[in-house]
Amino acid sequence: MNNDPKLSYEQIELVKQTWAKVVPIAEIASELFYQRLFHINPELKLLFDGVDLPSQRSKLIKAINTVVMSLDHIDTMIPMISDLGKRHVNYGVEEQHYQQVGEALLWTLKTGLKNAWSEEVKIAWTNAYQLLAEVMVNGAREYTLNAA
Repeated sequence: MNNDPKLSYEQIELVKQTWAKVVPIAEIASELFYQRLFHINPELKLLFDGVDLPSQRSKLIKAINTVVMSLDHIDTMIPMISDLGKRHVNYGVEEQHYQQVGEALLWTLKTGLKNAWSEEVKIAWTNAYQLLAEVMVNGAREYTLNAA
């Protein structure tokens, strides 16, 4: 990952600063995220059948917070993020879902941040999410290959 950094120091700081503005509205943001995700792909609701959604929303916010706070030393988080991708295979998550999750995340951030949302913020969050998704997808691929 260090050979091809996708996030500059400025982008990391921008993600952290804007995340700090989302944290006070985290509960609302997580509700908006899942509403948007299910709007984008209603079939994804099936992956959450029997799941305590309020608990899941809380886990989402904690996971995002952990990653955001670790962006300046993301290499230490790669194994955990990869394992997260492996676990998501068992939940029925497929590779194309990552694009839909990214779309829902960016929409949620734009909605929640209002005037604090800018093209720079969008690019920073897009790069951060792409980095995360790439590691999770690679972890899922590795898991799938080893399971075959």
